[in-house]
Parts: sequence; C-alpha cells; structure tokens
Amino acid sequence: MNGENTKHNIENEPFEYRIFKDKIQIRYHGKPVMMLKGSESKKLILKIEKAEDKEVQLILAKITGNFKRGNEKIKNTDRK
Repeated sequence: MNGENTKHNIENEPFEYRIFKDKIQIRYHGKPVMMLKGSESKKLILKIEKAEDKEVQLILAKITGNFKRGNEKIKNTDRK
C-alpha cells in the first residue's frame, strides 16, 4: 500500500446534485442514489448554497450515509 486512501477520496468529486421544483436528487458517479423532498431538500439546498466546492462533496457524502457497503457486484464484460 502506498498510504493513499482511495476509498474515501472526494477529491475526484464523485457526488453531483440536481435541484428540481421541490426535490433534490443526489448522484454518485452519475447514478442516482437518493432523492430528498420537502423540508429536507430545502435544508440541504441552503447548506449547499453556503458551502464551497469541497465542502459540498462532504455534505453530500454525509447525507447519503452508508449506501455503499463493499459487496456490490462488479460487471465482468470478459465473460463468454
């Protein structure tokens, strides 16, 4: 190991968000992982508007919680 923590590396900005009329959708590497509505979405939008870029990544990582547990299946395209 080279000491680099790639598991929790938010420098690559893996989180994105989209604001809809009364909802906010959080995406991880382009795939939707969470949708917030109502007062929860309003609170999150206010936090994001006040935050800087790297802080936004931390906020989105915290709000999504533990959605990745390490047992996700990797698609193997080499199979015949």
